[in-house]
Amino acid sequence: MPLRRALAAGTLAAVTLTGCLGPAGSARVASADASGDGTLRIGLILDNTGRQNFLNAPQLAAAQLAVKEINAAGGHKGKPVELLPENISTDTAAQAKALVAAKADVVIGPTDSSRAPAAIDVLANAKVAVISPANSASGLSNYKSSGYYFRTSAADVAQASVLAKLAQDGGAKTLAVLHEEGGYGKDVASAVAGAAKQSGLEVVADAEFTPGQAQQAAATAKAANPDAVVLVSRDGAQGATAELNNAGLAGKKLVLSDAAVSRYGSGVGTRALEGARGVLPGVFPSATFQKDLVAVDPGLKDMVFAAETYDAVILAAIAAAAAEDDAGTSIAASLVGVSGGTAAAGGNAAGGGQPAGQPPSESCTSYQDCVDVLHAGKRPDYDGQSGRINFDSHGDITEANYMVYTYGEDNLPTMTGTESASSSGG
Repeated sequence: MPLRRALAAGTLAAVTLTGCLGPAGSARVASADASGDGTLRIGLILDNTGRQNFLNAPQLAAAQLAVKEINAAGGHKGKPVELLPENISTDTAAQAKALVAAKADVVIGPTDSSRAPAAIDVLANAKVAVISPANSASGLSNYKSSGYYFRTSAADVAQASVLAKLAQDGGAKTLAVLHEEGGYGKDVASAVAGAAKQSGLEVVADAEFTPGQAQQAAATAKAANPDAVVLVSRDGAQGATAELNNAGLAGKKLVLSDAAVSRYGSGVGTRALEGARGVLPGVFPSATFQKDLVAVDPGLKDMVFAAETYDAVILAAIAAAAAEDDAGTSIAASLVGVSGGTAAAGGNAAGGGQPAGQPPSESCTSYQDCVDVLHAGKRPDYDGQSGRINFDSHGDITEANYMVYTYGEDNLPTMTGTESASSSGG
């Protein structure tokens, strides 16, 4: 599994998250009149080009695998589910318009958070449900989508409590935070500081830097003499790591955010990262899931976002089955319920319990199992390849999973554990 998987997914660039399509952060949970044509059509937005193009293949393979399994279980109302032909382009608005013209009921994607608003604006206006397997920008939680936007990936800030926990598990009582300028750095750093304080850690420094200019920030951290340092960075991670090493704050003292985790090797000082820890979002795919994906695409080399894509497709089909309708509005209306989430019709999240007026829920882990739950008169609670989903009133997952990596003397990371956190970073 390649590292720095969040590089493409979390970039929000200079996009202003102000849509024009109805209430902010309100997942559509009210019932909808059936309006589908009887055929469930699923579209993909693959927006990865250049050095990020490796992200397309696992998403496509996962979608193909999911549709294959859905159709093997009888499809939607006895008709095969259609996976619309995919295109690869960074013009997500154009892709979205093409998918609307192709009568897509639900669209999986895009990958890059900075391109999500353009896709949402087109698709939500056309009443097409959108489920991104990779978007992680925190601001998207409140983007105005009329309740049509969901994501099976966690927001960036969800990692905050895990980063603070890793520092504390290493024996730290005081903490310094270095963050790269920009939305990702500021949002995650602020969440880390909050999580640290909640867990009893004292934040003794919080310094910002621009890529390639981290020397002063490292000096500020050194002057505070922290027990541990959390580095929240993306493009400037390698330079910041080198500066922290020069300041004597690398190695076991260092905790890296997801976008800062990479295979540094000889790119930093000898044994500079030995003992450092970092996180990557998601769960490591099971051997069976990997085998099934390779059976779909024998040339597949990466599994990044495959689990999240697979779950998005399965959830869409379960939602259509629960609504007994393939229209995008009906799918959006059912997604919170079939994911195990509990949000009231007015858009208010509920931390647990049974949604009013709904049958008792039962956990299920495949499309076939969830359809069987429906046939038994119960509400399916789908837990998938990426873990528990449980959409909240913003369309966000409520439990985020992370893989913990520890660096060896070769400055290369190895997976050494797992952690989980709430989607709000708590």
